[in-house]
Amino acid sequence: MSSQSNNQHTSQPSGLVRRFLARDNLSFPVLLLSALVGVGTGLLGTLFQLSVRWISEQRTNWLKSVMGSDITLWISAFLISAILAAIGYFLVRRFAPEAGGSGIPEIEGAMDDIRPVRWWRVLPVKFFGGLGALGSGMVLGREGPTVQMGGNIGRMISDIFRLKNKDARHSLLAAGAAGGLTAAFNAPLAGIMFVVEEMRPQFRYSLISFKCVAISAVCSDIIFRLICGQDAVIQMPQYHAPSIQALWLYLMLGILFGFVGVAFNWLVPTTQDLFAKIHKGKTSRFVLIGGLIGGCFGIVLLYIPELTTGGIVFIPKVAMGSYPLGLLFVFFLARVLTTLICFCSGAPGGIFAPMLSIGTFLGTFFGVAAASLFPFLGLDAGSFAVIGMGALFAATVRAPVTGIMLVIEMTHNFDLILPLIITATGATLVAQALGGKPIYSLLLKRTLEAEKRKSQKLQEEKTH
Repeated sequence: MSSQSNNQHTSQPSGLVRRFLARDNLSFPVLLLSALVGVGTGLLGTLFQLSVRWISEQRTNWLKSVMGSDITLWISAFLISAILAAIGYFLVRRFAPEAGGSGIPEIEGAMDDIRPVRWWRVLPVKFFGGLGALGSGMVLGREGPTVQMGGNIGRMISDIFRLKNKDARHSLLAAGAAGGLTAAFNAPLAGIMFVVEEMRPQFRYSLISFKCVAISAVCSDIIFRLICGQDAVIQMPQYHAPSIQALWLYLMLGILFGFVGVAFNWLVPTTQDLFAKIHKGKTSRFVLIGGLIGGCFGIVLLYIPELTTGGIVFIPKVAMGSYPLGLLFVFFLARVLTTLICFCSGAPGGIFAPMLSIGTFLGTFFGVAAASLFPFLGLDAGSFAVIGMGALFAATVRAPVTGIMLVIEMTHNFDLILPLIITATGATLVAQALGGKPIYSLLLKRTLEAEKRKSQKLQEEKTH
C-alpha cells in the first residue's frame, strides 16, 4: 500500500518535474523553467505598468470632478497623493525593508550570495507599495521594481520546484532580472545586456546561464507585446544619421555627461544620508516624510507635470522642441533635484526612468545650443535628446552597451547608433577617469554597510 501511494505521488506532474530536475543534466529543464520565469515576469511587470497607469488616470479624473476652487483642488490633490505615497512607505518599512528604493542592488547582492531573497514578502510589498509611490506622481521609475520582482519570481520558481543546484538557481535569478527590465521597456536586448554587462561582477556567465537569460527576456517581451502591442515605448520622430563633420559634438556631449554622471552618483548617497538623519530610523517619521513628499508632488503635478513621475511620457515633447533653451536647463536642474528627493527618501521605486528623462533635458539643451552655434552642420536638436538618454545611463550605471540598446529599442532610432556609441563611450571613459563608481554598486555597498552596523549594534546590546 505504501509503495502504491509513493508511485502515485511520483506520477503526479510536480513529482515528475522534480525527478526531471534531479537528473545530472540540468540544462534542458532549467531552460524550461527560465521560460516560465519569463512568462511570470512579463505578466507581473505588464500588470504593474497597467495598474500604475490606471491609478494615475483615476486620480486625475477624480481631481477634475472637484475643481470647484483652487483650495479644494490643492487639498484634494495633496491628500490623494500623500495617502498613496504613505501606503508605499508604510508597506516597505513594516513588512519588507529590502523592497525600498530601486531593488536592483538587492538582486545583484543575491546573485553574489550576500543578500537574501524573501520573495513571499517582497513581491506583494514591491507591487502594491510601488503602485502607491508611483501612482502618487513622485519622480520614480517602474523598471527597478520590475527587475526586483522578476528576480524574486526566478527565486520563487527555484523554491517551488525545489531546485538545489546553485548554478541553476543563480541562472533563474538572473533570468528574472532580465525579464523584468524587458517588461518595463519592451526592450529584450537591453534586458539581456543589462544582466551580462551591468551585473557582470555577479553574473556567472556560461552558455546555460546566458540561454536562461535570453529565453526569459524573449518570453517576457512576448507577453508584454500580446497585452500592450508592439509599438515602441517612446513614440518619437525617426532621426537621420548626423554628418561625419558633426560627430565631434556627440563626443563633447559624452564628456559633459561623464562629469554629470559622477556628480549625480555622488549626490545620491549624500541625499540618502540626509534623509537618514531626518527620520532617524523611526517608522512614523519615515512614513510621514514620505506622505508629505508624495502630497507635494500631487500639487506640482497639477501645474508643472514635467517635474513629476518617471518622465518617460514627456521625452517626445522635449525632443520636438516644445521648450525654449533656458527652460530646458531649468527643467534639467529641477528634475535632478526632484529625482534625488523622491528616490533617496526610500520610496519603492526606481531611478532608471528618471535618469533617462534627465538625460533628455540636458541632451536637448546641448543640441539646441549646438544647432544655433553651428547652423552649417544641419543639426537636429531632437537627435541629441535621444542620445542624452543613453549618455547619462552610461555615465551613472556604467553600462554603455545596455544604454545604447535600450535607447534604440525604446525609440526605434536605429540610424543614431554611431553617435550613440561615441557619446556613451565618451561618458563612460570620463566617468572612469574621474574615479566614479557605478550607481547600483554604490547602493549595494551602502546596504551591506548598513546591515553590518545594525548587526554590530545588536551584538553590543546582547553583550551589555
